[in-house]
Amino acid sequence: MSKPIVAIVGRPNVGKSTLFNVLAGSRISIVKDTPGVTRDRIYADVSWTDRDFTMIDTGGIEPDSKDIILSQMREQAQIAIDTADVIVMIVDVRQGLVDADAKVADLLRRSKKPVVLAVNKVDNFQKFMMDVYEFYNLGLGEPVPISAASRLGLGDLLDEVIRYFPANSQEETEDERPKVAIIGKPNTGKSSLINRLCGKDRVIVSDIAGTTRDAVDTEVTFHGQEYVLIDTAGIRRKSKIKEEIERYSIIRAVTAVERADVVILLIDGTEGVTEQDAKIAGIAHERGKGIIIAVNKWDIVEKDDKTIYRQTERIRQILSFLSYAEIMFISAKTGQRLHKLYEMIDLVMQNNSMRVATGVLNEIMSEAVALQQPPSDKGKRLKLYYMTQVSVKPPTFVIFVNDKELMHFSYTRYLENRIRDAFGFRGTALKFIIRERKEGGK
Repeated sequence: MSKPIVAIVGRPNVGKSTLFNVLAGSRISIVKDTPGVTRDRIYADVSWTDRDFTMIDTGGIEPDSKDIILSQMREQAQIAIDTADVIVMIVDVRQGLVDADAKVADLLRRSKKPVVLAVNKVDNFQKFMMDVYEFYNLGLGEPVPISAASRLGLGDLLDEVIRYFPANSQEETEDERPKVAIIGKPNTGKSSLINRLCGKDRVIVSDIAGTTRDAVDTEVTFHGQEYVLIDTAGIRRKSKIKEEIERYSIIRAVTAVERADVVILLIDGTEGVTEQDAKIAGIAHERGKGIIIAVNKWDIVEKDDKTIYRQTERIRQILSFLSYAEIMFISAKTGQRLHKLYEMIDLVMQNNSMRVATGVLNEIMSEAVALQQPPSDKGKRLKLYYMTQVSVKPPTFVIFVNDKELMHFSYTRYLENRIRDAFGFRGTALKFIIRERKEGGK
């Protein structure tokens, strides 16, 4: 079941990013950085009282009388509203209730989504509580006083947030249909691809980047197998601020990837792979999803006999952390190789759910150790006792060793390569957990 999404919304300078960074960087959060992926930290995986959720920092909302800025604010706020299960609105007790707060609150109230109102910069509860009560006027319920900088009241805030999370129902887990998220930068052809796959114009397609406003689920049947395709929209390019466009396309990707089994990273073949593609791909990699890299618009790319080789090398270089991902060259417009895409989805789904018997795993481990001796340090050599697979989606293995400090990343990668040589695991990440066990212990 996918994690709930919590969006932090508010005007600039109310302490929104401070709250985000405190929660993402403290002990209550779980944050993983993928090697080789440079990206803005605008989302973080957080755990509070055994409830996991994804928190998104939506950037400053700046209501203004100028139409363009007001329009931009509404778009960005609307994206946060659309994608979130719960919204945290931050206001500033020292500035008091201002007109811009009322405008943001009005948007949130009409959304019918649960909203938790956090009054920030309350460093002294006795001194500021009368000022906190002023924010009842926003009509968003009881304000929660906090100080992000001083880390006061955060537990009360998070208790209130998780109270609104959906119950752990079984509905989503009972749906066995493969869920495929199509992610990528705006204007790479995501909606065109879905329309071609389902044979109908289900999604609005335009040359304007990100004309699809909402994430759209489309049910498709191919050779008797049902699939759910999740389209991740970009945002309309009214804003001239490139960073904001990137920020919100990444938010879209986070929310879709959470729900997906397999992720198709769509790359514009006329532009080639970019650093922004790497940011978006890192989200799927971190979450252990099956991944297919599809290079679109291949019908209009000028080609010679080395073009595919050059594009593949470039993709492998920039997306080096996705060495296991499958690469396909397609055209959503002409339908080139799209029938192969379904076959690849099935293959990646199968690999993402593959289990390997413990006995076979330990044979592979023994052979690997015999071929390449484990590393040693100051006269002490790494010993590998035992390996077992503990879960799938992604396939996760536990290796018991004598000393975790001796288990160098490169030797873990060596063992991963040996397992891939034996079983393939094409299109899926493998996760390894190193556990320490004293010699002769159980």
